[in-house]
Amino acid sequence: MAITLTERAAKQVQQQLNKRGKGVALRLGVKKSGCSGFAYSFDYADDVLEDDQLFESNNAKIVVKRDQLSFIDGSEVDFVQEGLNSFFKFNNPNIDNTCGCGESFSLKA
Repeated sequence: MAITLTERAAKQVQQQLNKRGKGVALRLGVKKSGCSGFAYSFDYADDVLEDDQLFESNNAKIVVKRDQLSFIDGSEVDFVQEGLNSFFKFNNPNIDNTCGCGESFSLKA
């Protein structure tokens, strides 16, 4: 199982952790939400917990709850800028469909 960050995403994680003055990693997760069933959650982790899986990519760390790994295994996370907006964007091979607004997704059976 693996989750990777592009160079841009890794730099963004490092910058945000430095700006916060604390934290060890980007915390990725999945929650039930939206019209398609699931949505990504992003936060910063101050600790790696017992039920977390730790990944390192481009000198930045990512943590994911082990019970959520199957939803995002094999994903690459990028950091993109579109006009005035900037955000983390998933390239997730486990997605079957996304909703029209792009905020939620369903998984392959």
